[in-house]
Amino acid sequence: MKIVKNQVFDKEREFYESDGLNLISCRFDGENDGESAMKESKNIIAKGCYFNLRYPFWHCNNVELINCELSPLCRAGLWYTENISARDSSLLGIKALRECKDATFTNCKIDSSEFGWLSSNISIIGCDISGEYFMLHAKSLSLSMVNFSGKYSFQYVENAKIDMCKLNTKDAFWHSKNVYVKNSVINGEYLGWYSENLTLENCIITGTQPLCYCKGLKLINCKMVDCDLSFERSYVEADLISDIESVKNPYDGYIKSPCVHNYIKDDEKYRCKVYSNGKLL
Repeated sequence: MKIVKNQVFDKEREFYESDGLNLISCRFDGENDGESAMKESKNIIAKGCYFNLRYPFWHCNNVELINCELSPLCRAGLWYTENISARDSSLLGIKALRECKDATFTNCKIDSSEFGWLSSNISIIGCDISGEYFMLHAKSLSLSMVNFSGKYSFQYVENAKIDMCKLNTKDAFWHSKNVYVKNSVINGEYLGWYSENLTLENCIITGTQPLCYCKGLKLINCKMVDCDLSFERSYVEADLISDIESVKNPYDGYIKSPCVHNYIKDDEKYRCKVYSNGKLL
């Protein structure tokens, strides 16, 4: 590998089509404002580097970031790139990840709207994340011990596993398919509308009008707090360990709760069985 240490670069495509690059304590910043520093490159390790220019890693393969910062001015840092490893790093620019494959983020700070769009095989462990439209249309996701904040997350995602996470989010999991969330806290309004095969296990859920128009919805050992007008037109199997404010017109399946404070059934076509303290309503 070519070792480059303690240098500053600001030219356009500084390391274009490189193969084997070890960057140590380098800065990509300066008056020339050059873009796409590592475009079309492969086998890159960056340690303790600062990226303050646009599009540094496009169409790359085998990228490892260790204790690096992609600043707020580093727009669209990782696009069309495969085999990414980032740990102890900060990704702070908008659209930091898009249409990438096989990426792992560990102990990172991510503050990036439109992060992860159309990406696949993404693993995120122990990260703090904020931004809107997180992981739109992404596939094959694994999240563990993640703190997330931002609206419109996980829309249209497919095949995701989420464990021990805290999600402060609105309109999450809309149109999602095959998502399994366990041991997590989900705070937000309008959770999971139009989802298919969404399973929530050992979760705490808060917010108005959750889980409507769902198919294949399952709740196992979950708590629902301040959840009103829940499950409208959903096909649901729900075993709750808390009271629920109100249930409105669930289509089919069953809902079991220690206490359903208000059950709204406007038509006999809504045939879901709703149990409050073991009694069929």
